[in-house]
Amino acid sequence: MTLCGTLLAGSVAGPAAAQHAAADTSPVLTLRGDETPETVRKLVDALSAGGRKVEIRIAGKDEPKPAAATPAASAPAAAVPASKGQAQTEDETPVEVFWDHFVDGASEGLGAVPRLSQLPDAWRQAWAQNRNGASGVSASWRLIAGLALALVLAGLYRRVTAPWFARRLQPEGPEFSPRLIASSWGLLQDLVTLGICLGVLHAVRIVWLPQPDLAHLTLRTIANGIAIGAGHLILGRFLLAPGAPERRIMPLPRAERAFMFLAVYGIVMPIVLTATVSAQHATGPGAVTGMFALVGIASTLFKAWWFVDARHDLATLILHSAHQPGPFRRVIAHTAGWLYAALAVLIWMVGNAAMKMEGGGRWAEAAALTQFIIVLVPILAVGITSLMACRQAHAAAMGEVPPLSIAVGHALRAAAGGAIWAGGFYLLARLWAGFLFGFSSEEFAVLMQRAGGVAALAFGGWVAIVFLRSFFDAYTPKPTISLPGDEDAVPHDHVPSRLATVLPVLRGVVLAAAIGLTVLVLLSRLGVDIGPLLAGFGILGLAFSFGSQALVRDIVSGFFFMLEDAFRVGEYVDTGRLKGTVEKISLRSMQLRHQSGQVHTVPFGQVQSLTNASRDWATVKFNVRLDHSADIEKARKTIKKIGLALMEDPEYGPHFIAQLKMQGVADITDAAIVIRLKFTAKPNQASMLQREALKRVYRGLIEAEVPFASNAVTVKEGSGKSGAAAIAAVPPPTPLVPAAE
Repeated sequence: MTLCGTLLAGSVAGPAAAQHAAADTSPVLTLRGDETPETVRKLVDALSAGGRKVEIRIAGKDEPKPAAATPAASAPAAAVPASKGQAQTEDETPVEVFWDHFVDGASEGLGAVPRLSQLPDAWRQAWAQNRNGASGVSASWRLIAGLALALVLAGLYRRVTAPWFARRLQPEGPEFSPRLIASSWGLLQDLVTLGICLGVLHAVRIVWLPQPDLAHLTLRTIANGIAIGAGHLILGRFLLAPGAPERRIMPLPRAERAFMFLAVYGIVMPIVLTATVSAQHATGPGAVTGMFALVGIASTLFKAWWFVDARHDLATLILHSAHQPGPFRRVIAHTAGWLYAALAVLIWMVGNAAMKMEGGGRWAEAAALTQFIIVLVPILAVGITSLMACRQAHAAAMGEVPPLSIAVGHALRAAAGGAIWAGGFYLLARLWAGFLFGFSSEEFAVLMQRAGGVAALAFGGWVAIVFLRSFFDAYTPKPTISLPGDEDAVPHDHVPSRLATVLPVLRGVVLAAAIGLTVLVLLSRLGVDIGPLLAGFGILGLAFSFGSQALVRDIVSGFFFMLEDAFRVGEYVDTGRLKGTVEKISLRSMQLRHQSGQVHTVPFGQVQSLTNASRDWATVKFNVRLDHSADIEKARKTIKKIGLALMEDPEYGPHFIAQLKMQGVADITDAAIVIRLKFTAKPNQASMLQREALKRVYRGLIEAEVPFASNAVTVKEGSGKSGAAAIAAVPPPTPLVPAAE
């Protein structure tokens, strides 16, 4: 978010270097000879504003005007640095040449600082020549009155519309879209306020200061300064929302501090620049070279300090803009502050070197535009992707989103963000390729055509990989790991579909194939012969398959298991030697979680047969032992009532397929009558339902007075003695004689 502060930097290096580059040039006015005196006078007045000397040439009525009617003096002036640069290039590297130009430009700027003492007198002399205010109200009072009128009308509009906007500045929710809508209303209010102020200043300049003199140019410069400073403050209010974190678009950790830096820079620097440019109009560019040098140094130091101070905030913002930041993003996040600080210093150096370089004005313009590009591109990319992510989250909150829609949404987000980044890199290449490498327009077009083809293929492959990865991740079943304390928990019914089980297995294969195909196509596009690579990979794959027969067997066996839909993630299977719940399936093996917690990894090639206990339905049978005196019919009716109650229970009923019932007498032993009960239920719920059924059957039979079988032993003596007498006849145990059994 603090990146938006760099927008302020564009107002210093570019204008300063451009003014330095044009410091010693004089405008040339070429006349055909048939112009009216009034036309000539207006042209001379416009070109001589600020005390500049104007060179007038007569080309003749029938002679064509020269193609370039501007500085005649610039040709020889440019020729000298060019020849000097050519001489330096023979012995010095481009970096050394650039350093020499920078040192010369900085020395010239700092050497002109003592001449700043001449500016007050020069300003008074130039101001006295104003034609506006020659009669009536002076130009100074007209300028002050115009500024006051603009500020009063803008403030009045803001005061009148404040209640109407206050209701719309409150977001309807914490999501990104409501915050963006609320901030957009604030942006509209600020832009209209600025438009009213600039419109009034423009009307004042036309009505009260119509003559193109110093007062007219000063008011125009002030209007430009207000536009620059207010533009930075408006952008900061839109993104940071100081005092209103509920509608903040970019959640910077120290948003209030960042806006404070932005406000200081947005207010102070336009004032300083306005004063500098106005003085340049009055005295010419040469007299304010020192002021431009001081402003450039001060602004560069402030920006460097700003970025270094905000480096942790930048890192947090960059990391939080991605769901799972990778190593590359982490490196960018932790170096962004230092990178922007170094870039601010580099742009300042380019501005100083541009004074001594051929075509220095274009260098300065490229440096200023670079600042805007490197700031606006991240803001736009993050903003667009955040808005699309918010739309996806809203759609997910409204209902379940199909995996295909999720994958398409992620691919569109990647495509939108990537297109913005690609556009930014293209603009930077367009700005600097000609300067750094000397490309002509035709050569640059050919180069960009080739590079564009490679970039388009890489971009398409990247979007395809993002789509495939999101598609596979959407189908990947969530891991269901049973913890030791979860034995009594109610298991869920959801078992992943066959497609959801197969796709994660193919994920690695398909993604690897997509990445490999993209790399091969890019290498082919770059002119690399990929034939030997394909042949080498084929031979390597053949050798690998012969040397790993067990691995191939596992993969082939797993393929047929998947084809036959033998098991899925979350199902309980028995392989003969090992059993457990399937937690993970890979290309060559599966992982089983045993009830006691162990995880078994079973290669598919070692599975001879497999039993799936979680498919479709499960019938559970269990026995209950009753006493010989129990009423069997009464027990049957009681168990039937219990089964109906379980079917009607809202917690357990949905899991039953066939209700609990008694099948009949399974066995009669000396001690009990064994009856068999059974029910049919969903496989994953069978164990839980059996425990609940046993609990209710026990309670129901007790209440119905149906006795359970007892383990008590009745002792009888054949001679007719009672059991008590027989027990009494047994001698008590002694330490030497064990108790009678």
